Amino acid sequence: MGKSLMVQGTASDSGKSILVAGLCRIFHQDGLRVIPFKSQNMALNSYITLTGDEMGRAQVFQAEAAGVEPDVRMNPVLLKPTSDRKSQVIFKGKVLSDMDAVEYHNFKPQLITRISELYQELLAENDVIVLEGAGSPAEINLNSKDIANMGMAKIADAPVILVADIDKGGVFASIYGTIHLLKPEERARIKGIVINKFRGDVALLEPGLRMIEELTDVPVVGVVPYAQLNIEDEDSVALNKVNRLYNTQKELDIAIVALKKISNFTDFNSLSIEPDVSVRYVFPGDQLGSPDILILPGSKNTLEDALYLEESGLAEEIRRVRREGKLILGICGGFQLLGKWLHDPNQIESTHGSLSGLGLLNTETYFESEKTTTQVTARSGEELLTGYEIHMGRTENHEEQAFAQIISANGKAIEKADGAVSADGQVIGTYLHGVFDNSGWRRRLLNQVRSAKGLPPIEKVAIPYQEYKNQQYDKLADLLRESLDMEKIYQIMQGEELEV
Repeated sequence: MGKSLMVQGTASDSGKSILVAGLCRIFHQDGLRVIPFKSQNMALNSYITLTGDEMGRAQVFQAEAAGVEPDVRMNPVLLKPTSDRKSQVIFKGKVLSDMDAVEYHNFKPQLITRISELYQELLAENDVIVLEGAGSPAEINLNSKDIANMGMAKIADAPVILVADIDKGGVFASIYGTIHLLKPEERARIKGIVINKFRGDVALLEPGLRMIEELTDVPVVGVVPYAQLNIEDEDSVALNKVNRLYNTQKELDIAIVALKKISNFTDFNSLSIEPDVSVRYVFPGDQLGSPDILILPGSKNTLEDALYLEESGLAEEIRRVRREGKLILGICGGFQLLGKWLHDPNQIESTHGSLSGLGLLNTETYFESEKTTTQVTARSGEELLTGYEIHMGRTENHEEQAFAQIISANGKAIEKADGAVSADGQVIGTYLHGVFDNSGWRRRLLNQVRSAKGLPPIEKVAIPYQEYKNQQYDKLADLLRESLDMEKIYQIMQGEELEV
């Protein structure tokens, strides 16, 4: 039977996901069979497994760090917000229904047995499971039916490491407040504290570390420095980080419209490894300008985003970019938005019935209750592409050329056209998430844009994106080995009590 360790945070974006990934990498390097686990994840970034099941992307990159294939059991419950009040509830990779917060809160106890069974299956198959909490364990209004933090720690009988983000300020108050808002039996599960994103000399922090240990009776097992690692982040706050890194000196400007219901923005992480590219997200009030490539990303509610584009004035700006002859590319919901019409007669996404799209492709989308979730292989020109589809809509292509021909879905051979391309090749739509992760196709597309700007092509293709990600996971593991007391963490996993 395997061992478990749970990482909880004092707040969202404290660094739980990255810490879990780094620990998974370390345990994998140490020769252990290790996997990540998050009982409940709320995110609009998701992934389709080899079995056609949908799971959160955080557990995907954690699985990659652990050196294993993503398994939907690693993330039993995925919540995908569909509006300010409702979420699509996905259990073990399949849609259950849409629920509001009260409905879901009352439904959670029904999930406990099933989550526990899945967890025990995984524990029997592995040496170590590194669990991730959600938000904060001190959400005292929700803790009576918690399945994500201390509720899950109890199911797994797991010791807990509490991570806090010092970069936001108030780190000691957040640690002390979190611990002391917990019930005594929950508080007893916290066996170590990690302070994350520290800038400066740790010696100046030492008095505070000793004081927080005395106040909480929990040892500090590490201080992790602030680091620039290019590892996927499923939290939308990551989009602002991308803009802070935007480099005006790069030759190609890629603008991505930050849709109101944006999803799967991790589709574009691989662009950052290209030497001539800088990426920016266009938020309300931002200037769209004249980017070399304009991207419309996925959307959890395409009709709502169609309204958003028109009401914000971005629709006309996008049409202006089209008139300027720049390349425009839409993925999934972005592809749907590029078409002439969006039809939702059964109110799958909204009550709007039919809405006009941007009209840049001669396509129409019909929203249906059945969700497409497939891993696919496709051929586009001479390129063989891999990617995955997650969508509720069916798009009809009226006389535009297809973007690609799908040749397999979830491992089964098929023949099906995907996407659409305008007659001049300057507007492209596809359902393939992850298309930019195909390095040869990505470079060919960028060189096409370089040629249009009168720039010479870059012949060297970047290293495969998976290889690049593995390099980043190794750098993360090195950083954590230097900043965490791994001997103490192993002791915690073995059930030993550490002296403060």
